[in-house]
Amino acid sequence: MSIARPSLISELAQSIQSGSKTERIDTLRRITDLFLSTQDRLNAEQIDLFDEVIGHLARRMEMRARAELSERLAPIENAPIGVIQTLARDDEIAVAGPVLINSTRLSNSDLIEIARTKGQDHLLAISGRSALAEGVTDVLIARGDQKVHRKLASSPDAKFSEDGISRLVACAETDEVLTETLGLRLDLPVHLLRLLLAKASEIVREKLMMLAPPGHRDEICKILTSIDAEFSESLPPAPDFDVARRVIHKMHVNGELDELALLQFIKGGRYAESVMALAQLCASPHDIIDRIVQSERTEALLVPCRAAGLNWMTVRALLQDISPGHVSPDEFEQLKADYARLTPATAQRVLRFWCVRKAAGNDSFGS
Repeated sequence: MSIARPSLISELAQSIQSGSKTERIDTLRRITDLFLSTQDRLNAEQIDLFDEVIGHLARRMEMRARAELSERLAPIENAPIGVIQTLARDDEIAVAGPVLINSTRLSNSDLIEIARTKGQDHLLAISGRSALAEGVTDVLIARGDQKVHRKLASSPDAKFSEDGISRLVACAETDEVLTETLGLRLDLPVHLLRLLLAKASEIVREKLMMLAPPGHRDEICKILTSIDAEFSESLPPAPDFDVARRVIHKMHVNGELDELALLQFIKGGRYAESVMALAQLCASPHDIIDRIVQSERTEALLVPCRAAGLNWMTVRALLQDISPGHVSPDEFEQLKADYARLTPATAQRVLRFWCVRKAAGNDSFGS
């Protein structure tokens, strides 16, 4: 095949200057058709000529024509490299997308440069490539949004550096879809799979167990068993109310149980004794007091405290040191005002009502 380079370029330039938009697009199509029909027989010099000719035409074309060119050239292994590189850097994703996803003519350096300078649509397109090197995925993870991260995680042939995959696992902490996708990757290092599973919800864990292939499912099951065992070991021992009951009963019989004794139990972090002492002081079952203390309704604790005739200092200590909920300074002021308005008679009446509801199977502490 012989092409007279100067004359062809000259003819094209004249055609572009004098022709209509439709004629210019038709010229680009015909030149592209010629390349595609002969590309398997072209040598490097001839491909360079098509590169110059098609690039010369494409620079003057509207977006739709460039997008069509991108679609046609993207799957071609020996496509004109200059044209491909220009199309890949186009600001319009309709133009850049096809070559970013499919063209093998783009080097890792090209992809890294584009990933560093373009927007999320371009990053998402790159993430959809069939294979990605570590250097490329590092940039995509650092700059990409949730869609990019999810696309990368679902790419079986994407390669990740240790830092890159660690970042992706960190992003999964607030993204259950990403957690599921990463959890199913067979190339995820065991220590990162463990970190992923440790922070995953029960629903996600169940999905992974259901979707993972047998060998990977066994690994997930092994890790989850280990995590559950460590969690159980880290839990504080359950309150021993039997021992606390004997301690409080003896103090009550000996006349040693009073508000000061309760305050000492609270300050000492002795939960069971604190609950049992408060129950004795307000004449209520300890399981009722335990549920009130653990309730999310912090104000409920005011009722047994007022029924027991406690000072606000002791009530505040209970709220700070025994109740699991965090109370802000503003909330303390409101609770203090509520406590001042609550009369012992009202508190005792409400507490009796809650005891009756508990006996009837209703554990809530409300009106």
